Amino acid sequence: MTSMLDGCTPWPEEFVDRYWAAGHWRGYTLDNLLRDWALQYGPRTALVHGGTRITYANLNRRVDRMAAGFRLRGLRAGQRVVVQLPNVPEFVVTVFALMRAGAVPVFCPVTHRASEVSHLVRVTEAAGYVGPSTYQGFDHTAMAADIAARGPFLRRVFTLETPGAASPYGGLRTDPSGCHYFPLGSVDAPPGPALAQGADQVAFFLLSGDTAVAPQLVPRTHNDYAYQARAAAELVSLTENDVYLAALPAESNLAFGCPGIVGTLSVGGTVVLAENPEPAACLPVIERERVTLTSVVSAVARLWLDVPPTVRADVSSLRLVQIGGAPLDRATAERTGPAWGCRLQQVFGTAEGPLTLTRPADPDETMLTPQGRPLSPDDEIRIVDAEGKDVPEGEPGELLARGPYTPRGYYRAPDRNARAFTPDGYFRTGDLAQRTPDGNLVVTGRIEEAPRRTDHEAPSGP
Repeated sequence: MTSMLDGCTPWPEEFVDRYWAAGHWRGYTLDNLLRDWALQYGPRTALVHGGTRITYANLNRRVDRMAAGFRLRGLRAGQRVVVQLPNVPEFVVTVFALMRAGAVPVFCPVTHRASEVSHLVRVTEAAGYVGPSTYQGFDHTAMAADIAARGPFLRRVFTLETPGAASPYGGLRTDPSGCHYFPLGSVDAPPGPALAQGADQVAFFLLSGDTAVAPQLVPRTHNDYAYQARAAAELVSLTENDVYLAALPAESNLAFGCPGIVGTLSVGGTVVLAENPEPAACLPVIERERVTLTSVVSAVARLWLDVPPTVRADVSSLRLVQIGGAPLDRATAERTGPAWGCRLQQVFGTAEGPLTLTRPADPDETMLTPQGRPLSPDDEIRIVDAEGKDVPEGEPGELLARGPYTPRGYYRAPDRNARAFTPDGYFRTGDLAQRTPDGNLVVTGRIEEAPRRTDHEAPSGP
């Protein structure tokens, strides 16, 4: 059994052996991989945000020093920390620093409020929270303080201040509940000895896209996520000359690792972070940074295609645009390639793991409707009827999946797991799909009793 946190369902040994033997799992933690990337690509630009440019070497140094700072300020290995940051460099630095410190980041959309964040704190017994002091008019520090006062878990709050703004909370302080508050910029210390960690441990938690129930926590290990990002990077032929625009929230699976941020860093490319997916914010950035690859949901794709002349920009550097989210209508799909002069890639996936993609070399017709084929040769896909029996080839049914980057259960959710996973480990996606004669999947919607997902998570965007 894999060495995961209590409350996580491990892969059975026979599957662990299979994925190791196939070379999918390689035993490297994500933060150690970053060390390797910094050695290999040191002076190259890793992150861009507005006028800020960070090299691989500098990124790794910042992660090292922040990890030491987190430990100095009381975070311990194995503790969970809710990370609620927008698409800024500090998101990437914080996530890798927490992993390097042995803590487990819990990815949380910056749009979530007290009810969702307090739920995550309770379920994970989170000892820490990292978020903006205030963002777009909302006081995240006050929210965190209220959550800390109401429960026994949250004891470390780290806030990212707006550049040039003084903290209204006076910097370092401790409130009556015993919760300590630190400006994120102060979390800096000389690095100590590297912490020994296993790649079979949980690297971070993603959130399920379900909207009808409280969000479920999806445990992603270093082994499974490093494989997913690497395989997705290979599939789209990423190189160090590529520039990836993270236009969707960085905490989403599609933007973080399909191949996204992690996949781009793995090959020495450049990640450009955009806090707003609106065309006025992103199209000029594509022109300025010569972006070659990005990921958007179908609604954003339509916005970009329909921009007024005053917003238009030179996007000729684009070679591939991934589109997930709600199914892309054929008319929009047909416009995308000609309008942007690039290839379209349809993507289906969830935070829970199963990922299918069209291939860049597929015929044009294949790009217009299907959501592609599984990422891994060891992805196992079933399409079943209401009784759980496989339907005839080409018939619609519920999509089930298991594989080397599809966890076997949600975190601390035995009742939900009994419904969402089969006894032999297949994840019930709740999506209706059918397989075409050439092996591609066409996802047509959700089964009636399945909870709905958020737009950037489903039914065809991880």
